[in-house]
Formats: sequence, C-alpha cells, structure tokens
Amino acid sequence: MPPTADELNSDETRPEPELPIRARVAHTVRRIVGLDANQPSSSVSVLHGDEAEAPGLNETETRQLRGIRRFGAAGAIMMSLGALGAGAQPVLQNPVVGIRILSLPSRMATTALTVTMTGTVMVVLAWLLLGRFAVGRLRDGNVPRRMTRSQLDRTLLLWILPLCVAPPMFSRDVYSYLAQSEITARGLDPYAIGPAGALGVDNVLTRTVPNIWRDTPAPYGPLFLWMGKGITWLTGENIVAGIFFHRLLALAGVALIVWALPRLARRCGVASVSALWLGAANPLLLFHLVAGIHNEALMIGLMLAGTELGLRAIGSAKPLHGKPLLLLIAGAGLIALSSTVKIPSLIALGFVGMALARRWGGTPRAVLSSAALLGAVAIVIIGGVSVVSGLGFGWINTLGTAGVVRSWMSIPTILGLGTGFAGVLLGLGDHTTAVLGLTRPIAAVVAGFVALRMLVAVLKGRLHPVGALGVTLGAVVLLFPVVQPWYLLWAVTPLAAWATTRAFRGPAIAFSSIVSVILMPNGSEYQPFQIVQAAVMTILTIGILFLLTRSSLPWRGTTGPPVPGRAGEEYAGSS
Repeated sequence: MPPTADELNSDETRPEPELPIRARVAHTVRRIVGLDANQPSSSVSVLHGDEAEAPGLNETETRQLRGIRRFGAAGAIMMSLGALGAGAQPVLQNPVVGIRILSLPSRMATTALTVTMTGTVMVVLAWLLLGRFAVGRLRDGNVPRRMTRSQLDRTLLLWILPLCVAPPMFSRDVYSYLAQSEITARGLDPYAIGPAGALGVDNVLTRTVPNIWRDTPAPYGPLFLWMGKGITWLTGENIVAGIFFHRLLALAGVALIVWALPRLARRCGVASVSALWLGAANPLLLFHLVAGIHNEALMIGLMLAGTELGLRAIGSAKPLHGKPLLLLIAGAGLIALSSTVKIPSLIALGFVGMALARRWGGTPRAVLSSAALLGAVAIVIIGGVSVVSGLGFGWINTLGTAGVVRSWMSIPTILGLGTGFAGVLLGLGDHTTAVLGLTRPIAAVVAGFVALRMLVAVLKGRLHPVGALGVTLGAVVLLFPVVQPWYLLWAVTPLAAWATTRAFRGPAIAFSSIVSVILMPNGSEYQPFQIVQAAVMTILTIGILFLLTRSSLPWRGTTGPPVPGRAGEEYAGSS
C-alpha cells in the first residue's frame, strides 16, 4: 500500500540521525587540523598574490635610483665611521686605540653615536625609497616599472661593503662565538662549561663576552662551533682576525640567501626583485647579519638553499631518480646542515617532505615514505656532524640556554612579565616566574598546532611550501620564549618570496624600519642624555639632507606604467 501524504511529509521533516559521539569528535578533529576534504584553501593564502615581472625603469627613474644608491652608501659609510666609537668594540685588542684619527670617535661618544644613528636612518630611508622601484605602486590597475636584478645587486653590494670593514655593531654575540670556539679548540666541552669557567675571567676573549653569557654553555649547533674551531686554529686569540673570519661566514650565508630568494620567488609567482628587496636588502639583515655578524645568516642561507634544491627536484617532471633524487637529497642535507647551526631551521625539512608526499599521492603511506627518506638524510647529516666534529650530542641539552633572557618581543614572555607587574601593583606579589612557567608551554603548544596546520595545508595542496614555512617560522618566533629583533628574519626572508599583499608587506616594512633605528649600535645602552642629544642632531641632519635632496631623490615621486605617448627610448636597461 503506497504511503499517504501525511506519512511522506513526516519523512521529509524527520531530522537526520545524529552521528555517534566518536564520529563527531573525529570529524571535529579533522576539521581543526585541516584534514577536512571540503576545505577549499588555507586561510593564510590571502597573503599571496601572483606578481608579474615588470618593464625596466625609465631614464628619470634610473637617475633617481643612482641617487638612492649613493644616499644609502653614504649612510653605510657614516655607520662604519661612527662605529669606531659607538660600535660594539672589544674591551681588549681594540685596533684603533692610540691611532690619532681613528681613535677620535671613541673619545667623543655622543658625536660618534650621532654619526652612527644618522647613517642608520639614511640607510633605512634609502631602503624605503628603493622599495618604490623594487615593489612599485600600482596605478590604474597596471603593472609598475621595476628596477632590474643587476641594478639591485649593485645597490646591495655597495651598501654591504662599508659594513664589512666596520667594527661589530648592535650586538656583542660575536665575542661569545670567539670564546666558545676557543673552548672547542682546547678540547673542552662548550656545551658543559661557559667561557669564564673554561678560559678564566681574565682571558682576553672572556673579558669581551657580555656578562650574561660568561657562565652559560654554548646554545649553537656543532657545525657552527666546528667552523669556529677552525677559525680559532687560524687566528688564535686575535680578536680582530676572528671577527673578520666570522664575518666571512655571515657573508657566505647572505650570498646563499641572495642566490635562493629569487629562485624561490619565481617558484611562487613573485617578482624576484621585490623578494630580494624585502628579504636580502632589508636593514635588519644588513645591520644584524652583516654588521652584527650573527650566525642566523648561515642558518637562513643554508635553509633557503636546501629548500630551493628540494622543491626543484619535487617539481621536476622527471621521475625521482638520478639527478632529481640527488637534488632532493642535497636539499635535505643542506637543511639538516642549517639545523646544526641553529635548530629551528629543521622545520623546513617538514615542508619539503610534505611537498614530496603530495607528489607521491598524499596518502598516509606517502607521508611515512617521505618522512623515512628525508628523516634518514637528516639523521645521517646531523649525526655525522656531531660525531665527526668531536662535539657529540651535548648541544641538544643547551637549546634552551637563551631562555634566561626575558625578551619584550616574545608574546608569552611579555604576557608573563605584564601579569607579574600587575600582581605587584595589586599587592599580590611578584609571580612572574610562575606565570612564565604557564605561558611559555601554552605558547609552545600553539606554535606546534600552527606548524601542524601548515604541514597539512601543504599536503592537501592548499598552500605553497615556502609560504607555509614562513608562516610557521613566524609563529615559532613570536611564540618563542626569547625573541631578538633579527629572529624575525627567520620568517620575513622566506615570506618575502611568497607573501605579496599589504597585509604582510606593510607590517614587515614598518617593523624592519622601526626596529632598525631604535637599537643602540654598541649592543648595550647609552646614557639617556646622550641618546636624546644624538636623536635631536640626527633629526636635524636628516631634515637638512631632505631639503638638499628633495629635487634629486623621489621623496614624493611615483612609479608606474609608462605614460602614453612617451618615447620608447625612456627605458634604461641597467645602471
């Protein structure tokens, strides 16, 4: 007997049976992690947009570019001269002491600080002006003109050269590198004893190490200290020679960054010049990796080069054997090597692995196979460096050494410090340490969750591996217990090759500019009256320079597509 109309209506309005609790929980977990097949794209993909290459600059813009280049170079030279008195000079073996002209800045602290600060601001302003020709500004929806790669390379080289011969600036970490390298060269364990205990408090190297690091073991990987041991073998306790060779290591890392960034940018559909401008010509990189001689240069350079080789192999149309397989293994090896300088760069291996697993079908078996292959490469490289260097695996136990510093840029740390300060004001006592013991583990869990989401997004094809790597490193840095200003380069550099929207570039440019000009060039603090005097004179000097260059530099200029009706000869290929 057919159903009646009432029975049909009752079937249509009958609610669907609810899923079992276990199935609902599993569905929720899959959706949170990103395994839901119905999710079309990653939410962070809004940071990316394809960016086409553009025609070269016209004659007027090329002339302005030369002015910007000279303006920035003059600033870098002023920084180098001012650093003779305002830089992070060694306590002993200062090479300018006793030399009449070169020692003059050290006897005029405020003047030296003014010269250095003025040069710093000039380089930052030149970088911002350069951005007009590297990124360009859209006009009428058309593609702007951009400078050529050769023009940017020559500009970057001209700005770097003065900083290469300057004393260390903005940090004294290089003196810790020298002391820890000396400990390694003496056959002692740098992961068990600090410079004061190993070398003695009166040692020429220990005297220049910041007090906070004199009794702490080395937080760096075995590759870096192994290289440092070689530098010590060449230079002994000669501080100036040791600084020179450590700067060569930093420059090698910068060279790898310059090599890898444009290739990764093209892989992501981004203009190579704009990626290099934001990533390699960034004042944070110039001031802290070149002038400051931080080992992040080597870490980031090896990581990006390894990522490029790995993705080149995975993106190849050829089967993964022979040359593509060698490229993949070489890329994984470089990433593993970068982690033996500083461990966070090992994260990049996970995104290369997920890209490989996606090529192999994106199944759980493909993920396990990819993890096995790249994990084996990492174990061989990391284990080999640890054993062959003679340093062993003690470095794993000192990764949290930097946690003794309470950094204002770290989100969990600033929350803990703020809560502790509020407790003191309310009369509840100072519970900063207890709160930090809570906020830091929570931040670590959040960073781990972000990394997991990004890995899944790459596996599902929702996000490019380079973008996912940059976002993950950004989360790791901001949620890290300790954040130094140059740590932001961990994330900014890979994101420069992928993220193109104002939502990323705006904050990245603003942060890079502000932080670059507020840090003291000697790596510590000056007297408040000295800072005020130097700041006032810097502002007045920059104002005068603005008036003198307002007609030659594009302070108010625009870039954009060629104006209709203009002659084709206005384009200049190179300068």
